[in-house]
Amino acid sequence: MGQPVVHFEIIGRDPATLRSYYGELFGWEFAVGDATTDTISPPGNYGFVDGSTTGNGINGGVGGGEGYEGRVLFYVDVPDVEAALTRAESLGGKRVMGPEGTPGSLVVGQFTDPEGHLIGVAGTK
Repeated sequence: MGQPVVHFEIIGRDPATLRSYYGELFGWEFAVGDATTDTISPPGNYGFVDGSTTGNGINGGVGGGEGYEGRVLFYVDVPDVEAALTRAESLGGKRVMGPEGTPGSLVVGQFTDPEGHLIGVAGTK
């Protein structure tokens, strides 16, 4: 079995409006707090989506703010974020961010694939 998608993100310039939009559109409920790193969203402006409200159990988040580039991406669970980023680079991808976070709790990274699509990886190491 491969590694599962464990998180998705929607980042934009007005995260409160985006949370309201997706909440109304899909019935998602949010708990606003801090992202794992300020690179993703400023403190206190990241809305974690309760996985039970997405219908498939995948947790997500909506964040960003002024100065944050809009994007939609997903995170894949990996045993070692640094190893995954190194492997992505060796296959023709480009590291964008990471590893960042708290080892033992949550560590994240991002890379672009050979065509420039942004992908996230997450784990505890």
